Amino acid sequence: MVRAWVLPVLLVLCGSAVVAAQIVKGDVGTAAVLLPVFLALAGVNSPLVFPKSIGAQEAQRRSAVDGRPVVFWRPGCPYCMRLRLRLGRSARRAYWVNIWRDPAGASAVRAANDGNETVPTVVVAGRPHTNPDPGWVREQLSRSG
Repeated sequence: MVRAWVLPVLLVLCGSAVVAAQIVKGDVGTAAVLLPVFLALAGVNSPLVFPKSIGAQEAQRRSAVDGRPVVFWRPGCPYCMRLRLRLGRSARRAYWVNIWRDPAGASAVRAANDGNETVPTVVVAGRPHTNPDPGWVREQLSRSG
């Protein structure tokens, strides 16, 4: 889990340094714009934004039992963030697999997307759907629970 925090922490630290340099130069306006940008980038890459990731094999096993969708994602992906935010609280009912932390998950995504690691890839009833509409995913979550 330590690696998942490296990028957000670096973004906050680098952003703080850049903002401090702008303030020292007397450019408070630029500093005021840059600080939220760096914080937003850190937030998007934070593991706190997404439900806890599990391994692809465990996610697929659980999905076969209860029918819940498996969402393959990666930090920093704007489409994954869009899906996560649009699902709201119901996102926690899906099984999330971070393909950068799980080689089996990355392999499953490549198999579903002609060798590309295109995310989000959502697997419902054993069928992959690449970058599906969040409303459709929400429907699948309500059907499974």
